[in-house]
Amino acid sequence: MRKSLLVLLLTVSATGCTWVHMAPGASAVRVVNAAPSNCEKRGEVEVSVKHSIAFVERNALRVREELETLARNEAPGLGADTIHPLGEPAAGSQRFAAWRCGR
Repeated sequence: MRKSLLVLLLTVSATGCTWVHMAPGASAVRVVNAAPSNCEKRGEVEVSVKHSIAFVERNALRVREELETLARNEAPGLGADTIHPLGEPAAGSQRFAAWRCGR
């Protein structure tokens, strides 16, 4: 009984928490669904987060949001102001292309 309660508490707390925070400058980075036109490709980044805790899957939307935030955090370091996903998240990882569009 006690072990079940602990697993339940871990599950509830893990699905409601966001461990990734937006870095300075990352809030200005746009996220688009496809490669933008008239932009300079600055590179690619692969980001990852924990997708499960103690064999319990985290909320897929929360994982996706954290991956996007991590990619946005990386973009300014590449001189990019726009990113787009290169594929769907898999096992807590995702690749993004970074672009400078000069908005």
